[in-house]
Amino acid sequence: MNKETPIASEDLKIYTLTNKKGTRLKILNLGATIFGLLIKDKNGNELNVVVGPKNPEDYISTDYQNENRCFGASIGRYAGRISKGEFELEGKKYSLFQINGVHLHGGLRGFQHKIWSLETENKKMNPSITLGCFSEDLEEGYPGNLKIEVKYTLSEDDEMQIEYSATTNKKTPVNLTNHTYFNLNGKGSVSDHQLYINAENILEVDEKLIPTGKFLPLEDHPKNFWEVKEIQQLKVDDTFVLEKDKKNAAIVYSSQTGIEMQVITNQPAVVVYIPDHLPELWEYQINISSEFPSICLETQNYPDAPNHKNFPSAILHPGETYLNKSQFLFKIK
Repeated sequence: MNKETPIASEDLKIYTLTNKKGTRLKILNLGATIFGLLIKDKNGNELNVVVGPKNPEDYISTDYQNENRCFGASIGRYAGRISKGEFELEGKKYSLFQINGVHLHGGLRGFQHKIWSLETENKKMNPSITLGCFSEDLEEGYPGNLKIEVKYTLSEDDEMQIEYSATTNKKTPVNLTNHTYFNLNGKGSVSDHQLYINAENILEVDEKLIPTGKFLPLEDHPKNFWEVKEIQQLKVDDTFVLEKDKKNAAIVYSSQTGIEMQVITNQPAVVVYIPDHLPELWEYQINISSEFPSICLETQNYPDAPNHKNFPSAILHPGETYLNKSQFLFKIK
């Protein structure tokens, strides 16, 4: 679909993956979005652990586009912020869409606003679906024609696997992630959720949340989740630098429902976003609290990596394949 073509409600489609346990993963083709994840709690009650607008049409509304909250969406070309809306590659400066000196989540119309095409669908054991989209050379200012796919798999053991891959014909920065808002209570707030993050450092940022290039130790920091603790009333929007010697990037647990979510990834960081509130511009699928209604765990490379030589490289070369492979394992404890 051409990027100038307005998206209509009839263009929207929801695909559902269902495993033998009856767990259902719903994917919206706009933004290759996780629209819902319905799973049973410790009492056998089905609940949706994903927070997002109730109606698919809400995702193409002007309010939604202006807010750019990216509910459940696939983010690119570059997840997170790029400073001054620019980067330099092979001696050439590339200018990106920016607001007040910040380029965020791929620009004015990032991948979250694209209709992704159905590539493959498996409805048998460990059901899966692959969606694809294409980003042309200099779209949003980025060089190279980029072909992107995401494969969602729902295992019979309630593991949701997200696998992003991409190829290019020119060197270009690539940093893809999924931006799902979780609430393991299926309602209310996440303040009572227990949280562990496999990180001893976060990226230091300035007043615009742009990384300075320095690392901030978490030893005596309130955002230190190396030891499991409740989220409580803590607003978080930080890049946690993952330690490589641990299996789990993060673990979230709700004692209300007994649902635990373990996050495993091949990425060097997880951006943890715990908003203190969400917009009241649309109805949500679940009855969320007005305060601390959700948590996002965005597995990815460091924001603004193209502008920091001491950060892991985010440059994809022709002939290479970008791969972000992350697993979200759900268990009852």
